[in-house]
Amino acid sequence: MMLSFFDQFMSPTYLGIPLITLALVLPWILFPTPTARWLNNRLLTLQGWFISRFTNQLLLPMSPAGHKWALLFASLMLFLISLNMLGLLPYTFTPTTQLSLNMGLAVPLWLATVIIGMRYQPTASLGHLLPEGTPVPLIPVLIIIETISLFIRPLALGVRLTANLTAGHLLIQLIATAAFVLLPLMPTVAILTTTLLFLLTLLEVAVAMIQAYVFVLLLSLYLQENV
Repeated sequence: MMLSFFDQFMSPTYLGIPLITLALVLPWILFPTPTARWLNNRLLTLQGWFISRFTNQLLLPMSPAGHKWALLFASLMLFLISLNMLGLLPYTFTPTTQLSLNMGLAVPLWLATVIIGMRYQPTASLGHLLPEGTPVPLIPVLIIIETISLFIRPLALGVRLTANLTAGHLLIQLIATAAFVLLPLMPTVAILTTTLLFLLTLLEVAVAMIQAYVFVLLLSLYLQENV
């Protein structure tokens, strides 16, 4: 029984071909394509408004040098939200529950922010490893601690996204299984459990959007330190 709960996180295959590639391509197919007309439909207008507000809020405290990342951040935000939301549908697979995928997104982007800082302002980037006014005996210890915290950042990004989505999916499956088992035995309790399942699903929808936003927000904060 315990193994069956974790079967939903296994990458499905068909004729030996991993279907995770299809799951990664599908969100881009679902996005509406902008047209050359002056007036767009409501869906395109809502999508444009969302991207505009998101990029404005994300890049407002950042220097103009970091505005070049606007397209990347907006695309990553839409991509993660789409993957997380599609994974809540029945009989679907959520690629963002795979730690390997999340680390594959987190490590290169974090490394790019570090390389940019080391290239354009190495003094300021290295200055983050030693806070101002540190007592002399604590300097070696703080440098080691700040260096470790710097290298933990991509791991924290990947693990946070994986753990939150995995925990939500497991909790939904556990409560759904309990409601199914209790239905012939205690219908009243089963109805209450189903109501809890509905509320938990709404919460998981919010978590799916919030975790995508937190992932991109932390990347923008790392970039802000280095530009």
